Amino acid sequence: MRLDVTPYEDMTDRQRELADRIIAKRGKIGGPFKVWLHSPELCERTESLGAFVRFDCSMPARIREYSLLVAARYFDAQFSWNAHYEKAIQTGVPAAAIDALATWGEPDFGDDAELQAFHDFAVELLTTHFVSDATFARLRELFTDQQLVDAIGLLGNYTMLSMCLNTFQVDLQPDRTPPFPDVRGHAKVDAAKAPK
Repeated sequence: MRLDVTPYEDMTDRQRELADRIIAKRGKIGGPFKVWLHSPELCERTESLGAFVRFDCSMPARIREYSLLVAARYFDAQFSWNAHYEKAIQTGVPAAAIDALATWGEPDFGDDAELQAFHDFAVELLTTHFVSDATFARLRELFTDQQLVDAIGLLGNYTMLSMCLNTFQVDLQPDRTPPFPDVRGHAKVDAAKAPK
């Protein structure tokens, strides 16, 4: 990691307060929280947003988990991917669809119209930075207004998370196979495999 991890005994009172809260909710201070604790106020706000979108937002659990994977893939965030791959499967995202996303293939969600529409929307937004009228109309048929707003919260949170993990080179899990064929460590190895 590019920043030193602050030992608990060296933390300020504010950092300790946040660390205790994170440990109580998540079991440990892992991944991005090692970075965010360097900025306690940002840490508090990102932890709050992250907890909301992951556990409490109006989108179904499988969409919440899949949104993290889409953002992780488009920002090459292997740590996030590794941490949520199995969780996404447990919520009902087909493993084959996730594996296709990892290799820039076209995921097959079977008859899950919500996952397919969310995938198409997320890819369109992450690659073009806009959402077409047709894509938006399809979303409106499947999701409530609140869910549409929460969808942006999901993708926004998880893209920020991905940027944090990659910028500060948060250590990858040593027991995991690299999930993306075009990324090793914190660098691209084959940019030709990325989507156009």
